[in-house]
Amino acid sequence: MKIAVVGGGGREHAIIKALKKSPKVDKIYALPGNGGIAADAECVDIGAKELSRIVDFAVDNAIDYVVVAPDDPLAMGLVDLLEAKGIPAFGPKASAAIIESSKAWSKDMMRRYGIPTAEYRTFDDPGEAMEYVEKAELPVVIKADGLALGKGVIIAESREDAREGIKSIMEDKKFGDSGNVVVIEEFLRGPEVSVLAFTDGNVVRPMISSMDHKRALDGDKGLNTGGMGTIAPNPYYTQAVADECMEKIFLPTIKAMNQEGRTFRGCLYFGLMITEKGPKVIEYNSRFGDPETQVVLPLLQGDLLDIMMACTNGTLSDVDFRFSSDSACCVVAASGGYPVSYKKGYPVTLPDDTSRIYIAGTKLQNGVQVTTGGRVLGVTETAPTLREAVDKAYRTMEKVSFQDMYYRKDIGARALEALEK
Repeated sequence: MKIAVVGGGGREHAIIKALKKSPKVDKIYALPGNGGIAADAECVDIGAKELSRIVDFAVDNAIDYVVVAPDDPLAMGLVDLLEAKGIPAFGPKASAAIIESSKAWSKDMMRRYGIPTAEYRTFDDPGEAMEYVEKAELPVVIKADGLALGKGVIIAESREDAREGIKSIMEDKKFGDSGNVVVIEEFLRGPEVSVLAFTDGNVVRPMISSMDHKRALDGDKGLNTGGMGTIAPNPYYTQAVADECMEKIFLPTIKAMNQEGRTFRGCLYFGLMITEKGPKVIEYNSRFGDPETQVVLPLLQGDLLDIMMACTNGTLSDVDFRFSSDSACCVVAASGGYPVSYKKGYPVTLPDDTSRIYIAGTKLQNGVQVTTGGRVLGVTETAPTLREAVDKAYRTMEKVSFQDMYYRKDIGARALEALEK
């Protein structure tokens, strides 16, 4: 089979490395891919939002299956366009991708169907939003309604922070039209858990749980990023919590989407908070998380292509797969200044064995990988225990270098603390 993977980050590199293991795969194209992905797939210079060019490429090259990994092309309807040409694709249609592309819509859907989430209000007028935060209980969470590369969330500890957050999103248009509407939520307390789940619109098969580390600096300090590292499994996600999530969140969400006429097929990401009152949904994503994918897929025991195609075909219950009992840790190496501004074009030194290195932001320049992104790469290691996986990941990271490189030194620390309690 000839496969095309849309996207060009660490998540896509992890997906491509997993797909390569399938005996059914002859050829993988990455659109656009990156300098590291080029070692595992043929990169084609077509951007993830160039929908008509992607469709034309798939038709002209007789692509058998397309994996649409990023949020934008899903929300823009790439899966719909491919299916109209008879090309099956992994990912939800635009009508179902709204679960991520509009936070206001997903919050209203949860309210309609009684799915546990934070209390909230939605505003399209900055003045009314400002008025509301003057009286709201602090801290308060302010979210841009639309897609914002995982960065459209502000946790405001003070009234001043809240006012500034609303101004930057709604008036200064920090995230463009994604900030025309904001959702203002109560601040939930408790450990956060990420659960990715395969679904064919009826059956839900959760993957191993993970814990993302969003803040730029050690000790969960600094600005929110796309994610500075992850571990799996998440120690707070016990069997009892998993059972409650399946009963009160996962199955009700899939059922709600069907009742709304927006059947979801693909990977549905549940961002959860384990509160004193039980698990609640912080957010949904309509695709694999980044960098969660980089710790989840290395633990998958099964054929990823078979699983993906079963999601598309409605036959997920027929596919046998499980996850290893091992643990995984991914540490992200970023460019100095990320997530605000950073310089590009620095050569990257890698260890000899790159089997568990997922490249997020490089390009090839005269045969050398040079930095092009804020998050440059992720190092993932697996081991029988989390402590061993964390130690291995940091040992491997010592063999990676580029100018102005920085990475968090405490990925997995909170999880290890929880395990040792």
